Amino acid sequence: MSDQKPSRRDILRPLHLLAIALGCGVFATVVTLVSTGAFTLRVNTAIANGTYEGMTPVALGLVVGGGVFIVTLLLLAMLMLAVDPADVTKTVDRPVLYDPEAEKAADPREQRKGPADGVE
Repeated sequence: MSDQKPSRRDILRPLHLLAIALGCGVFATVVTLVSTGAFTLRVNTAIANGTYEGMTPVALGLVVGGGVFIVTLLLLAMLMLAVDPADVTKTVDRPVLYDPEAEKAADPREQRKGPADGVE
């Protein structure tokens, strides 16, 4: 395994963000198509005969998938705004939400002085 750590910029490229949003949109489309019965004979026969009322399952799936794609893309863009531009070039060598104070407290070399040491 390589010791080279990827930077945050390498991890979150715009094409990757678009691919994530597209995957979410496709997933929502497939779930909508399956849940509305787009692959059943009864629904397809009603659409062919012209007796199906309302939006067809394929049109509804495309609307839902497009909406989920746009919402996911906007949410990911908003989350990218939370990243400090100075941190983009830094390498990620620890968990992002890791508390650095906990690391100092867990360090056995750092001895805490307490009431026994005469410090209160």
